[in-house]
Amino acid sequence: MKFQDALVHQEHRFCLGIEQVSGRFYVSIPVSNSMVDYEEYYEIDRKTFDLFRCDPDAALPFVARCRKHELDELLIVRPGANRGTAI
Repeated sequence: MKFQDALVHQEHRFCLGIEQVSGRFYVSIPVSNSMVDYEEYYEIDRKTFDLFRCDPDAALPFVARCRKHELDELLIVRPGANRGTAI
């Protein structure tokens, strides 16, 4: 998979982008476990991507739910046993 960020929101620590191979849109958040820092990628549709890109603050409730693991069904890559916590 090749994740290409289209928007990086440094203040609220999330990114929007497109996975280049499949064309799927995503929101990613940084996470960390005891061994590594990495990103989790949550799939969104094109309409949501366009909304969040034009109005990044509209993404904040979605990002908050991702950090609480409430939208795990949208994960593009499933986490391993040592899942990290949001940074």
